[in-house]
Amino acid sequence: MKMIKTVFLLAVSLFSTVLLQAQTLEEGRKFLYYERYKSAKAVFEKLVSANPANTEAVYWLGQTMLAGDEIHGLEQSKELYQKALSTNTNSPLLIAGIGHIELLEGKTQDARNRFETAISLSKAKDAAVLNAVGYANVAAKAGDVQYAIEKLKMATTIKKMNDPDVYVNLGDAYKKIGEGGPAQSAYENALALNPNYARASYRIGKIYQTQGPQQREITMRYYNEAIAKDATYAPVYENLYQYLYTTDVGQSAEYLEKFLANTDDDPKNCYYRASMKYAQGLFDQAIASADDCIKGSTEPYPNLYGLKAYSYDRLGDSLKAKAAFESYFKNQLPEKIGPTDYAKYAEVLLKFPDQEAEAISFVEKAIAADTTEAGKIALMKTMATKYEAQKQFKEAGDWYSKIVATKKNVTKTDLYYAGYNYFRGGEYNASIDVFNKYGEKFPEDAFSYYMIGKAKWAIDSTMTEGLANDAFAKAIEVGLADTVRYKNQLIGSYKYFIVYNATIKRDKAAALDYCDKVLWLDPADSETQSNKNLISGMNLNAPAPRQQKPAGSKGK
Repeated sequence: MKMIKTVFLLAVSLFSTVLLQAQTLEEGRKFLYYERYKSAKAVFEKLVSANPANTEAVYWLGQTMLAGDEIHGLEQSKELYQKALSTNTNSPLLIAGIGHIELLEGKTQDARNRFETAISLSKAKDAAVLNAVGYANVAAKAGDVQYAIEKLKMATTIKKMNDPDVYVNLGDAYKKIGEGGPAQSAYENALALNPNYARASYRIGKIYQTQGPQQREITMRYYNEAIAKDATYAPVYENLYQYLYTTDVGQSAEYLEKFLANTDDDPKNCYYRASMKYAQGLFDQAIASADDCIKGSTEPYPNLYGLKAYSYDRLGDSLKAKAAFESYFKNQLPEKIGPTDYAKYAEVLLKFPDQEAEAISFVEKAIAADTTEAGKIALMKTMATKYEAQKQFKEAGDWYSKIVATKKNVTKTDLYYAGYNYFRGGEYNASIDVFNKYGEKFPEDAFSYYMIGKAKWAIDSTMTEGLANDAFAKAIEVGLADTVRYKNQLIGSYKYFIVYNATIKRDKAAALDYCDKVLWLDPADSETQSNKNLISGMNLNAPAPRQQKPAGSKGK
């Protein structure tokens, strides 16, 4: 009887330990859900310390390291997973975890092999493993989103699957490839499992936020819905602080305070406080606050250096802005540096006469980093207009040509600026190349043929080769369809033929006929009337005196 009682008490004790451990594991996951990484890490570290064979705790500790430490997280979680796998070689969850690490390292095939092994070992019936595989492929830049969707959908079909996190990860996968409808449906499925799952409502709001300012009302509705479900869900406050940062500084500051009240202490929080000074236009105070944050941390948040750089730039101190940007680029992870950072630094560098080449290299980095056509074009146009203003027309033409090469739907204006700047810069062959493209795309527009004629006339300035003849003739042919719109191009083309017929072909009748064509379009053209009078008195059968050559305008 005594033995039975002892066994019973031992069983109760073991059951209580397992139950307590499960509750503590859930507590850690809850902290992770709230993105309170320091608190989550403390819970998981305690669990792993008590039982290194607790593979679930090890997996979540690694995920917390990845999410909570941008600088050292990859290295720390990799070491953790490798050590745990050495004694738990067949743990599907740990194998999925190391696959996540390999994806982050760009080892896509190795990662895929790990994922397939993890799924095979769990017989594709463990939702936690499938969720880990799906999440890794959504979170990592090198991940396969379609593969993630496939595995996350598989997880949702497993009997008694009741984790809303699976549906949210599925929604994130759809959102990553721009499929907002399926993404919202997945988030709503998460809410069907847990109506108070604020993360799902927050993620729906993110869908609408990406659609621009016109969706602000519905965006805010879902964010407020997330807050109503759980007023302690810090990520929504952090996002609202950032979302309203440039449009409503007062509200942004209020949301920042709510975020700080519901999150763990972190070096980035000091940056957030300092950044509000910048938003309020208090640039000196922003710099002072950033300096205090840097001095008060053994490993300052890298964005603090960027904040100083932008603040010095707003104060007009280019030298200190340049130095701060250099510190920012040195301390920040490359993947965290955005196109705006590169572009702003380039703008600062352009204020130094000897830094132009380096500035251009940073503009090119900004263009490469920007994932949108509109963003790339805006950067190129900034450089083009800068060179245009400085009358460096060849360089302006080069940047406008990059716009032409980048845009999916090239307009007449795009081609005009590229071709015309080359023309102004004396790059006539380059100008002809651009206007040939213009003519191919818009054959009904006389302007391209006219500009080709002008460029060829510049090359063949004596007209002896007649290089411009065909282009000007084509400009006239097309331009006569609309003499109002193409009046200037017709007059310019006619004037070319006045000079050509009078001085090269020596055809008096033809020259006078072109004079009449100009005067028909513009009776007040005194230059042409003067040329007509001159040509009328010329004997074109004999060589014309040099001083009697008609005035040859190259068009308007």
